[in-house]
Formats: sequence, C-alpha cells, structure tokens
Amino acid sequence: MQHHVLTECLLVVLCPLVAAIIAGLFGRKIGRVGAQTITIAAVGVSFLVSLLIAKQMFWDKSIPELLDFTVYTWANVDALRLQIGFLLDPLTVLMMVVVSFVSWMVHIYTVGYMHDDPGYQRFFSYISLFTFGMLMLVMANNFLQLFFGWEAVGLMSYLLIGFWFKRESAIFANLKAFLVNRVGDLGFLLGIALVLWMFGTLDYAQVFQQAPTLAATQPSIEILSDRPWSVFSLMGILLFIGAMGKSAQIPLHVWLPDSMEGPTPISALIHAATMVTAGVFMVARMSPLFEYSETALNFILVIGGATCLFMGILGIVQNDIKRVIAYSTLSQLGYMVTALGVSAYAAGIFHLMTHAFFKALLFLGAGSVIIAMHHEQDIRQMGGLRKYMPITYITMLIGSLALIGFPFFSGFYSKDTIIEAVHLSELPAAGVAYWVVLGSVFVTALYSFRMFFLVFHTQPRMDAHTRAHLHESPWVVWLPLVLLAIPSVLAGALFAGPVFTGYFGKSIFVLPSHPMMQEVAQEYHGAVQMALHGFQTPAFWLGIIGMVVAWLWYVQMPQLAVKTKKILSPLYAVLIRKYGFDDFNQTVIAGGTRGIGWLFWQVGDKALIDGLIVNGAARSIGLFSRVLRHLQSGYVYHYAFAMITGLIALALWLMLR
Repeated sequence: MQHHVLTECLLVVLCPLVAAIIAGLFGRKIGRVGAQTITIAAVGVSFLVSLLIAKQMFWDKSIPELLDFTVYTWANVDALRLQIGFLLDPLTVLMMVVVSFVSWMVHIYTVGYMHDDPGYQRFFSYISLFTFGMLMLVMANNFLQLFFGWEAVGLMSYLLIGFWFKRESAIFANLKAFLVNRVGDLGFLLGIALVLWMFGTLDYAQVFQQAPTLAATQPSIEILSDRPWSVFSLMGILLFIGAMGKSAQIPLHVWLPDSMEGPTPISALIHAATMVTAGVFMVARMSPLFEYSETALNFILVIGGATCLFMGILGIVQNDIKRVIAYSTLSQLGYMVTALGVSAYAAGIFHLMTHAFFKALLFLGAGSVIIAMHHEQDIRQMGGLRKYMPITYITMLIGSLALIGFPFFSGFYSKDTIIEAVHLSELPAAGVAYWVVLGSVFVTALYSFRMFFLVFHTQPRMDAHTRAHLHESPWVVWLPLVLLAIPSVLAGALFAGPVFTGYFGKSIFVLPSHPMMQEVAQEYHGAVQMALHGFQTPAFWLGIIGMVVAWLWYVQMPQLAVKTKKILSPLYAVLIRKYGFDDFNQTVIAGGTRGIGWLFWQVGDKALIDGLIVNGAARSIGLFSRVLRHLQSGYVYHYAFAMITGLIALALWLMLR
C-alpha cells in the first residue's frame, strides 16, 4: 500500500520537474505549443494525483492520515543522516491540492497572457520548476528538504520577477527580492542549525517527538554573557525570521510590491498559493516547537498585526492595479501570521487556502484588464470596463467580496475565524492585535472597492484608441477566472466544518493552555448559521462602511477624495513614500554598503595594496637600483678605488679590535 502512495508522491513532484527540463532545454525543438502542452499536462497530473491522495486519505480511508516516507539517503555525516522523503498528513495534502490547482490555472492563463512574448518556452519552464520547488517544500519530512524547496522557490522567484531582463526596473526588483530574502534565510538557516544542535537530527518526526521532553528541562543558551535565552524562544524567532522574508512581513516586506515587475501570471503564482505562503505553512508545520515559547508567539503576533494594518493602508494610495493587490497580499499575510501568533494555526492555514483562490483570481482578473487596456496598469486611466468585460467584472467582484470577508464568500469564514481567535487569546499582545485586525477590515474594503469602482464603474478615462478596441479577454484567459471564482465562493463554507472538527488532527500541535480554536469551534453551528451571524458582527459593518466610503469618495463625489488628500497631505506624503522603508534601505543600507565598499577600494585597495605594497615595492626596488647603479660604472679606477677603500676600512677595523 505504501509503495503505491510513494509512487503517487513521486508523480506529484517529478512531473513538473521533468516538464520544466524538457520545456527549458528543448524548447526550440518542441516549439511553443509543445512547451505549453507538456507543462500544463504535467501540472494537471500533479493536481489530479494530489486529489487522488486526498480521496484515499479522507474519503476511502485506505491510507492513514500520517505517512512518513524516506525516498533515499543523500549523505551521511557521522551519525547524522541527510535524507530526501515525504510526509503525508492533512496539512501536506491540503497544500498539495491548493498549490497544484492554482499553479495549473496560472499555466492555462499564461497561454493567453504571454502569447506574443519571445520568451514563451522559457516562461513555462520557469513556472513549472517553481511548482516543483513549492511541492518539494510542502511535502518534505525533514529540514534539509524543506530548506531545498525554500531556496528553490527563492531562486525561481528571482528568475521570474526579472523575466523581462531588458527592463532596468525588473532587474532592480528581482535583485531586491533576492537580497531581502537572503536576510530572512540567514535567520532560517541559523534556526535550523539550532534545531540540529539541540536535537541531533533534521527529521521532523524525531524533532517533534523529542520537543516536549526537551521543553520540560527549559534549556537556555547565552548569546551575550550572563544573558540566557530560552532555546525554544530563540529557535522560534530565528525560524520566523525566515518566514518574515518569504511571507513578506515588516520590515522584510519591501521586495513584494516591487515584484510586480514580473509578468502578471507570476504575481498570481508568487502571491497566491505558493512562495509567500511558504512562511505561514512552515510556522504551522513547526507548531510543536513554537508552542513552547510564548515569547516567540508574541513576536509573531506583533509582526503579523503590524503588517496587516500598515500594509493595508498603503493599498489605499496605490494607483497601479497590480500594486493595490500586492499590498492587499501583504495585509492578508498579516492576518495569517496573526493567527499563527495566537496558536490558531488551523485558522491561519484556512485563510491561506481561501486567500489562494480569491487572490489568484484578483491577480489574473487584473491581468485580463491589463490585456484589454493594452498593458496600461494605472487605475486612474481606466473606468467603465463593466460593459466591455462582463466575465472579468463578475469574477473580480466575487474576488473582491471574498477578500473583504463578505458573509457566504470564502474569505468570510477564514477571516472571521482569525478575528475571533485573536479576540479570545490571552497573550499580552492580543488585546491590541484584536483592534488592529478588526480595523484592517475597514481598510481592506476601502482599498479593494476603490480599485474595483475606479476600474469598472466610473466614467471611462482611457484614450479613444484603447476604448475603441475594448473587449472581453479570450477564453483561455477568462476560463481560469471562472474556475477560480467557484472556490472563491464555496471553499470557505465547504472547509469550515472540517477545520472546526479537527481536520488537521496531529498535523498541528497546540498546548492545552492555548485553546482558542477549540473555543471558536464551540460557537460553530454550521456554515449557513455562521454566515448569517456574520451580518451582526462589527467586522461586517466595518466592511460595509469601507465599501460605502469608497463609493462616495471615488464614484459619487470624487472631489471628496481630492479634499481629503489635501487635508491629510502630510500623512499622504508618508504613505506615498511607503513609511520610508525603501528610502532607509536605499540610503542607509545600500548607500552605506556602497560607502564601505568605496572606502575599502580607496584606502584598502588603492592606497594600501596597490599604493604601498605593490607599487611601493616596485618604487623601493627602483630607488635601490638607482643607488646601486652608480657602483657599476665600468671604470677600472672606480673599482680600484672601491677595493683600496675597502682594504683600508678592514685594516682600521682589525686595528681597533
């Protein structure tokens, strides 16, 4: 039985890898149609086999809900065995289905969006390889393989963000993403090293088994003399720093908005179900370690809450349609991380899943608008697209309602669960965090419907040529929108029950002292009742107020938006500069690094090495040679004089002795 499941797991991860290699290395031979066919088919197989595994685990019950495979041993270092393997449990299976489905939709959508791009085969190779890296990450049964997948998606995001490598802005953006993620990955690597040092293994099962025993001893480590740190606190914070990079949490969030320089399908792939959610998945997977440190949980809660509110506010002042959705992603990731901070891991993963569908829908919908607008991305140059693009309009409306958490839409179930879990938490930071996530509902509704109304409902503002050629996107573009709109409506209601009734089982470990999810579950009486109750919650009314404000400010009385901008001009200046994070990074970190480099170049390289050592040695030899040259004149009487002088000096020395 396990043998055939192992074969299925290998199919899930290897199909995208093989397709990526064929499309990448033999793209010219198989052509554009061959590259798109093999990669779409391969990711489709991954999705269908993932569904098959889910069916076997949850419906047929033919395989247990915890399977741990070792495929092969990569290396042995003394007693340490470095292995490649798979861990199948409800958390893994959920991630496999979500990642492969969203990736499949993006692959199909790419056929229409990238149709005229000269790097067509290369693009399909990259996104297929990206899918392989993400699947290896979520299916890993040890920290080594987790880190491999972690770095693989980082590398592929670098290549994809800079896909149009002739653009200066794209090269800047992919380098920025790469460098910021290196900062996070340093913390992640140190966290893994600490795990290895404390547990003597990188295997999940062994680490999680030993964690309660080790936690009972309350181990500490001295980073500075006489300043002991809890090992679990340090481990949790270091691992979470890795998540801050990948999942773009303050202050390591700066790379994500700039990643919009990549093609729109990449925005959907990176920001929906894959790379940015890797950090959220990792923290949930490591719940047996995080649960033993309230310091680490409070740290996560503060970072998540700050990202949720402050990044959402930035979405209000953005005018690029993709950047509005990018800041929305940052804010929604903040929600997920906040849930992790109050030990509501199930709620965080629940929101990860629902967000994957509606955020991919919004990005691909934005791409459909961009195609129709001849690659214009400024929402101030759009308007009135509702009558030209009815399918895109309806699907974008569904995505926006899911995003703001409107009752009966998927985002409602997961977002309300998070808000309630934070409200019930007794952690020191939870009191403020509750008001932050609640206030973020208003902010989300405001920036979402500001974008929606300016694109679809206001007077057309595009030029006459663009307006004359406006029409709905081809079926290969709108079909993925429709297929993503379905789970954007239904996924929350269908999955809410299992989440509250223990779907994750032993995948997620929560101490009895952190019973937030159990308390929320006690109030759950079905998806319909939850949605009906949602109409009475503060979150619903805050969302409605946000929608009304957006309608008044940007549709009915746009002069209000202009006046508000003038009145709040100092605040607007701060927001338009993104709180100064980019300025600080460019001036202090990048500028400081260049300054240190210039100092080493001028003082170290030019003055010391070239000037003193290399050229100095040459000058010294030249000077010495010029002195010695006078002793080799070629005249016999000079040599005779030197010999007589030498003899006299020798005789005097002997006499004096």
